[in-house]
Amino acid sequence: MPGIVASDAAGKKRKRSGNEVVAKSSKTSKKSQDGEDAQSQILSLETQILESKKNYSNIATLLELCDNGDKNSGSDVAAAVALCRVYCRLMAGEKMIKSKGMKESDLEAVDWLKAQYKLYIRMLCDILGGEDEALQSTALTLLMCLVKEETSQDGRRAEQAWKTGTFFHVVRTLVASSETEAAREEFVEKYLEEHDDVRFYTYLAVAQVLSKAQEQERDEIVANSLSLLSLVENVPDSADQIEDWYGQPPESPKHALLSLQQHKKIAQEAWLSIFRNALTKEQRKHILTIFTHRITPWFTKVEMLMDFLTDSYNAGGATSLLSLSGIFYLITEKNLDYPAFYTKLYSLLDESILHSKHRSRFFRLLDTFMSSTHLPAALVASFIKRLSRLALHAPPGGIVVVVPWVYNMMKKHPTCTFMLHRVPRGKAEKKKLEEEGMDDPFNMNERDPMETGAIDSCLWELETLMSHYHPNVATLAKIVGEQFTKRNYNLEDFLDHTYSGVSDYCL
Repeated sequence: MPGIVASDAAGKKRKRSGNEVVAKSSKTSKKSQDGEDAQSQILSLETQILESKKNYSNIATLLELCDNGDKNSGSDVAAAVALCRVYCRLMAGEKMIKSKGMKESDLEAVDWLKAQYKLYIRMLCDILGGEDEALQSTALTLLMCLVKEETSQDGRRAEQAWKTGTFFHVVRTLVASSETEAAREEFVEKYLEEHDDVRFYTYLAVAQVLSKAQEQERDEIVANSLSLLSLVENVPDSADQIEDWYGQPPESPKHALLSLQQHKKIAQEAWLSIFRNALTKEQRKHILTIFTHRITPWFTKVEMLMDFLTDSYNAGGATSLLSLSGIFYLITEKNLDYPAFYTKLYSLLDESILHSKHRSRFFRLLDTFMSSTHLPAALVASFIKRLSRLALHAPPGGIVVVVPWVYNMMKKHPTCTFMLHRVPRGKAEKKKLEEEGMDDPFNMNERDPMETGAIDSCLWELETLMSHYHPNVATLAKIVGEQFTKRNYNLEDFLDHTYSGVSDYCL
């Protein structure tokens, strides 16, 4: 047979014949021709609709192509784009609005157009909530084009369009589908962060969706709502910054869109709608991580966050620590009164803290919490003493954090240095120490750091660490026995060490 190269060797590639190449080329050409025919048909249908209302029935044909069009030729997408242009033109020409004096046939035509429009929006939302990210992006773009047209009307119609129109369905789809992560990111980047009205009505829609969510879908909606709102970075500082509009700008100077107070109120309600649900530990940790810079700026009444922070503290572990970070922020930045803060912080110093994978995060926050020079010496002494005691059973990587931290605390709170070189008072006490030893006045079981008696104790634990089996740990521990002439240590240099990672330090 011509065009075939025979081969005796098994597995050798077979060359294509000229006929096969021609056949494949013919199929490709036919496929391309079919695609061009479909595109021409779609454009023709679109043109006819815009020329005369007698051709409105073509909308049903385009909807059919959207639903059952050839995905390979792209006719389904082309039909969806054509319908978007059609409906934008119809809305701009006010062809979908009823008015007094309209004929019965015209009223029926408006009702029919609205019904087909709802089908089209539902179809686009199904695509937006689907698995194909490329189609999601296309659907989001088309939907937001329609939103722009809907919200470019005047007065109440524009406001109603934001609240119950296509935009509400877009937000609901973004938070109801588990497949829309990429679409949420695109929505935030292109629309929500760029336009103040989009952000305002997004928060409003999220709160409404969460309030109406069914029990079986609530967990999914909460998770996706959290994912969406967590992406919002820009929080306006003043009403002057609220000036970028996607739809029609507010006509009244007293409109809620122009009020920073109203923006914060709506955002606050959206976040509270999330907090009211049964959150997982990972969700709480995520919220607490972005708490200070993406959540609290929206709250006009920060005390409303205390219940959430208290519940997070009761969750234990790293969640408790992160919750205290949020409370500390509210105390220092928002002047919130929380007397039990250091008692709760002290309770986190248990046997596992120096073994925890969150050890580095803990000491970063602890260093911030204890940074004030106005803390009572008795309280500081309790933290120093308890961590020194815990260091006796800690891995080398944990000890090398505790010792520099204690050194820094001593430099910052000189009244605690008596714990380093405490000597017996009087001959009787000295004799008892030599003959029988003495009890440590520090009460390890006391929960109140002001009542532990640590200030009357001594740091014999650090003396013990000077004889540690690991030479680098022993050398490091000896810094507390020397004169305090060195500068404060940079704690970051001692974090994140493991047993094998403990190396020599320049002391």
